[in-house]
Amino acid sequence: MIGEGEMRLRALLENDALGLRLLGGGDELDRGVRGVMTTDLRDPSRYLSGGELVLTGLAWRRSPEDSESFVRILAGARVAALAAGEAELGAVPEDLVAACERHRLPLFAVHESVAFATITEYVVRQVSGERAGDLAAVVDRHRRLMTSGPAGGGPDGVLDLLGSDLDLRAWVLSSTGRLIAAGGKGEDEDGGGDPLPAGVRVALAGERLAAARTGRPGPHRAAVGGTVYSLFPIGSGRGGEKDVRESVLSDWLLAVEADAGDWPAERLDLLQGVTQLIAVERERREAARTVRRRLAQEVLELVQTGAAPAEIAARLRVAAPVLLPGLDAAPHWQVVVARVDWGGAEGARVAAGPVAQSLLEEILADPSAAGPDPSDRIAVAHAGGEAIALLPLPAAPEPDGAGGAEEGLHADALLQRVREPLSAGLADDGRLTIGVSAAVSSAEGLRGALEEARHARRVAAARPGRVAAAGHHELASHVLLLPFVPDDVRRAFTARLLDPLREYDLRHRAELIPTLEAFLASDGSWTRCAQRLHLHVNTLRYRVGRIEQLTGRDLSRLEDKLDFFLALRMS
Repeated sequence: MIGEGEMRLRALLENDALGLRLLGGGDELDRGVRGVMTTDLRDPSRYLSGGELVLTGLAWRRSPEDSESFVRILAGARVAALAAGEAELGAVPEDLVAACERHRLPLFAVHESVAFATITEYVVRQVSGERAGDLAAVVDRHRRLMTSGPAGGGPDGVLDLLGSDLDLRAWVLSSTGRLIAAGGKGEDEDGGGDPLPAGVRVALAGERLAAARTGRPGPHRAAVGGTVYSLFPIGSGRGGEKDVRESVLSDWLLAVEADAGDWPAERLDLLQGVTQLIAVERERREAARTVRRRLAQEVLELVQTGAAPAEIAARLRVAAPVLLPGLDAAPHWQVVVARVDWGGAEGARVAAGPVAQSLLEEILADPSAAGPDPSDRIAVAHAGGEAIALLPLPAAPEPDGAGGAEEGLHADALLQRVREPLSAGLADDGRLTIGVSAAVSSAEGLRGALEEARHARRVAAARPGRVAAAGHHELASHVLLLPFVPDDVRRAFTARLLDPLREYDLRHRAELIPTLEAFLASDGSWTRCAQRLHLHVNTLRYRVGRIEQLTGRDLSRLEDKLDFFLALRMS
């Protein structure tokens, strides 16, 4: 008996426009078709749930033995039928026909003039109409439940509906590619939805941010690792006339493993409804952050207005149980400062503070943390164009039994998973800079930690790239001074010392600049530098002599070595 949302195989033969020829399985034409899949994988079993018409171009076939293996996998997955294209080999090979007969799998031949997309569109149109209508009703019911709370099961439940009713694998991702929810046709070993590799998530987030910055409406198409995904934006719901830069870095996205370019309007409308439903959950999580943001704002105002340490400590005691429930000892605190700057006159009108606040909450989110929101240990405020995070750290025991501060966050670690997608979202007119303080153990140290994080952010701002960060450990170095040297002074200083060497290298290919860098890196040791450059010591002495002659400096003097070192760092 044919089920709802299915079509019979014989309908494929009855449609002359498809031009399919039956090569075997004529007594199985009453089988129901629940979906369609195109593949040239040798083993597509993980993507099959049963009832599919499988389309293949036969690129997987290297020898006749491959047919038996491929058909056995399809039969084990209980697919409805196999349709093989003739364009690759000119005809469907006899070994494939024989394998299908052995496994009682209906086999069709697809003429080279017929596109797989034509067959796919026909099957989808036949099987999805009633199911899409049923699913739309379910989605609407979930929307009503979630409006008053998470009783509808959250985004994971909605994605499970897409998998069970429309055979769509889907994921909800943050702007940096962090996994928020997963669904689909199966479960991973942890009991959640289908896994999506971290590299793929990051690439999809970058594609979505880059497309959004161009102003193209969604869904956006992205091909990663040979797989096509359709990306649907999930906004905050506040809309209005806001600049796209105020939301693009913090919006979520729905990634669907399918090409929505040829979908009918009904299915596109359904997916838009799903994004609106998931946006309800996004707003709920946003509202849950209000208390943490308010606490951070209160602490920040006390610190910046010079309030007494006792007053700041009292406010911290209120914040600690909210951010670290069940903590017995008073936590240590770390401060992280972020700023998003946009170029041009229009960029000056973007509300930079709230943008940086949402973005810093996302960057600091810990995917391994328990709870519905992995940023629930973070309190972020904003002042002017800055976002300031107050991050609690459990006190770690020291070897002598005294309490010591946990090492906390490192600036470089913050950027590992976010640099690629955020650089795409910032495009060519935006920049994100971050500064991280050392951990402090009391209210008295909080003001210093804030200033330390701000100084570190200024160091990061002097570095190249769309996304940059610096930590407190860098403030004890000469690099602290470099960001505060005026640009015209930096240019004049480096030009006076390095331009003669660059011009000489350009004319004679003498590699004086690389030689100077290696000489300084070797602490002026002739032997180590010669070994490093694979040169004879006499050749090295000649090059260093030429550097001294062109610049009027003496590389045996500490002052001149330091000037060259700083010039190279500022160039």
